[in-house]
Amino acid sequence: MSQNKFSVSSFSSLLTPKILAFIKFGITGVSGLCIDFALTWFFKDKLGFNKFVANGIGFTAAVMSNYIIHRNWTFKDNKSKPGLQFTAFFMVSLIGLLLNSAIIFLLDNMMHVNFYISKAAAIFTVFFWNFSANYFFVFKTPDKRKSI
Repeated sequence: MSQNKFSVSSFSSLLTPKILAFIKFGITGVSGLCIDFALTWFFKDKLGFNKFVANGIGFTAAVMSNYIIHRNWTFKDNKSKPGLQFTAFFMVSLIGLLLNSAIIFLLDNMMHVNFYISKAAAIFTVFFWNFSANYFFVFKTPDKRKSI
């Protein structure tokens, strides 16, 4: 029986572990984006919270969700101590939040770009910081091929 050359398994075998992790990180990021935007909108527009407080709530909820998914799916790293690993993940994400807020402040407050467009630009930019820091620091394993 011949294998279909367009199957998912044949496609994934062409991907390096780093590229596969990047794709999984992006997929997980979309789920985090949905959580982040939904909670930011709810707290900002429905409950009247300050936009930076609402942004922090949305971002923090997305971070917690993303950590669980990254640990169990993106990087498959169940051997590291979860408390220490989550602390490192949260610190990387906190730096990401500071970058995220700075970009939103610059675009929204200084350049008067729509808040949600500013937030989307911030998320896109901070994505690359988060992936790099998590891949090389938080979920670092001696052999990445075994962890992905």
